[in-house]
Amino acid sequence: MQQEFRTESDLLGELQVPAEALYGVQTLRGIENFPISKFRLSDYPAFVNGLAYTKLAAAVANHRLGLLTDAQFAGIRQACEEILAGKHHDQFPVDMIQGGAGTTTNMNANEVIANRALQLMGHEAGEYKYCSPNDHVNCSQSTNDAYPTAIHLGLYATCLEYIKHFDLLIESFSAKAVEFKNVLKMGRTQLEDAVPMTLGQTFGAFASILADEKKHLQDAAEELLTVNMGATAIGTGICSEPEYATLCVAALKEVTGWNVRLADDLVAATSDTSSMVGFSSVLRRIATKMNKICNDLRLLGSGPKCGLHEIDLPARQPGSSIMPGKVNPVIPEVMNQISYKVIGNDLCVAMSNEAAQMELNAMEPVMAQCCFESAEIMMNGFDVLRKYCIDGIKANETGCRNYITGSIGIVTALNPVIGYKNSTKIAKEALATGKSVYDLVLEHDILSKEDLDTILSPENMIRPVKLNIRPKK
Repeated sequence: MQQEFRTESDLLGELQVPAEALYGVQTLRGIENFPISKFRLSDYPAFVNGLAYTKLAAAVANHRLGLLTDAQFAGIRQACEEILAGKHHDQFPVDMIQGGAGTTTNMNANEVIANRALQLMGHEAGEYKYCSPNDHVNCSQSTNDAYPTAIHLGLYATCLEYIKHFDLLIESFSAKAVEFKNVLKMGRTQLEDAVPMTLGQTFGAFASILADEKKHLQDAAEELLTVNMGATAIGTGICSEPEYATLCVAALKEVTGWNVRLADDLVAATSDTSSMVGFSSVLRRIATKMNKICNDLRLLGSGPKCGLHEIDLPARQPGSSIMPGKVNPVIPEVMNQISYKVIGNDLCVAMSNEAAQMELNAMEPVMAQCCFESAEIMMNGFDVLRKYCIDGIKANETGCRNYITGSIGIVTALNPVIGYKNSTKIAKEALATGKSVYDLVLEHDILSKEDLDTILSPENMIRPVKLNIRPKK
């Protein structure tokens, strides 16, 4: 069956647009010009919704100013509401990475909303004299304020969702901290034996270092709610009416329910993309912490015969095409790789931020792509790590106990009682002879068995404690 087309024109001439498409000629040029990546605008629903919120708020302000007819406003409003309800997202096919500082994305939204509004008004797609992508949907706007505002709103919604997944992961680590609170193990510094602790303390620390990032996430999200709507091209507000910016931001607060604020200096805000830098930076911080945690999980679960093997990681798949019985820590490994990608994306965001020139940063598209991608793959990673690894971890209590009894690290607990010099002698002899610290202290009659057992009891080795014990000699 032959596909039907409609003819649309722009500055550069005419193009044939698929008749059933809600997008128009400028979207089609963007599709042709930027076959760059596999990241499409439609892949990021929060961003598409951010565009719909932005266009809806602009329409509310323009209608109140008398710049849109009742019919145009009703059509634009319903089109935006349909997008927010999840409809028409397939009509946003442009590549996230594009030249033009986001003009292709802005026009994609303008055209989809205009053509859907036209349908609702009883007209055909492309009959722009009744509702125009530029004159009506984009009224009082420029790409340079509508596009970053949509990014901010999309990232804010993404951050709220991100925190939900992040909280679930933290709760999973906290649950393991409680489960393993009585499992004594050796702590290690610089991969060498240190002093005893509990496995619960290890997992509690994992939960804590992640929970510390909650405030940074919330601060980054809050910063995203400052927008430059009304700035138009460079921040001067040309082509908008004096009341527009205030009315538009008030409408944004109304339609989103979020505390959206107008930037104090619109010229500064139009070229400043540091809010994305702040958001990406927090994701990088969390990624570095996830790397540390997953590296620790892989070490603690290494073996099972020739590694540490203090914990059993859930077996998810055979680990080798040649080595029978081998099982690899594939879930922590994939989280490591996600973290590396997020760190790399953050470098791209930082370099793009630095590339701002004069009154605009033309590199916003790749910054947006990196931020949305980083958040998405981290959320997926959190869920996979929680469900397929953390929740199913078991403690190897026998192995943990054997490491303690065979280690010279417990001599540190004796240090406050028998002194550093005596402790060093015991440690050196234990290493040389293979005898245990416990046996050597009794053999040299330094402490009574009762006092030694008190010092080396689990509850006295994993927290600060005051003991009134003196050496026998």
